Amino acid sequence: MTALLAHISDLHLDGSERATRRATHVMDYLRALPHPVDALLVTGDIADHGDEAEYEEAAQILAAPFPVLTCPGNHDARPAYRKALLGLPADEGPINQVHHVAGTAVLMCDSTIPRRDEGLLDAATLAWIDATLAALPHDTPALLAFHQPPVVLHHPLPDAHCLRQPGQLAALLEAHPQVAAVLTGHAHTAAATTFAARPLIVGPAITWTLRLPWEGDKPADREQPPGLAFHVLDDDRRLTTHYRVLP
Repeated sequence: MTALLAHISDLHLDGSERATRRATHVMDYLRALPHPVDALLVTGDIADHGDEAEYEEAAQILAAPFPVLTCPGNHDARPAYRKALLGLPADEGPINQVHHVAGTAVLMCDSTIPRRDEGLLDAATLAWIDATLAALPHDTPALLAFHQPPVVLHHPLPDAHCLRQPGQLAALLEAHPQVAAVLTGHAHTAAATTFAARPLIVGPAITWTLRLPWEGDKPADREQPPGLAFHVLDDDRRLTTHYRVLP
């Protein structure tokens, strides 16, 4: 069964008109599609300060007639995220959830280290990923999503705050060939590369776009319009990604 997934990242909702307008613009576009997506993936930094009010706004903006699957980023705060966005009891534990969408298991994983910018899939999360994948029927494809990319992207800013100890995840994936791709955010630039012999797709940011070293010295390009990705996972577990920019 083919799955169609939209993917956005790094909304950084902070109560400002600008952040609200950009996120709302993207969601209005997705809700108006003549053929709805099977789900929307939001790979972290939903809030800018981790305040409950920011997640309450996020819940309103992200409301949609299709499932919206989220994971936290380094700007998010687990207790407020759980309470105001997920409607769950507030605590500091990792937020890991598996969703089944159009025949595909989508694992939304918590790679955050509280109050740090770099990421880590801790022992509990790696064990959860391993057990969740092992429990799937052998013919069920899976996608793994979290915030910090586990590879170098050739920009000093995201490369200084990427996922730590990526070899642990790579070793785990060797035992789970049903994982078709890894999806992340954090870098504020749409990017495509590979990790553990699989596609690694970095979703574009809503708030601002990373200016690459050969594009200029100032990293944050706030004039670029927000972007999104569409992922199509076909019956052969082949992922095709299309990017859109929304002026």
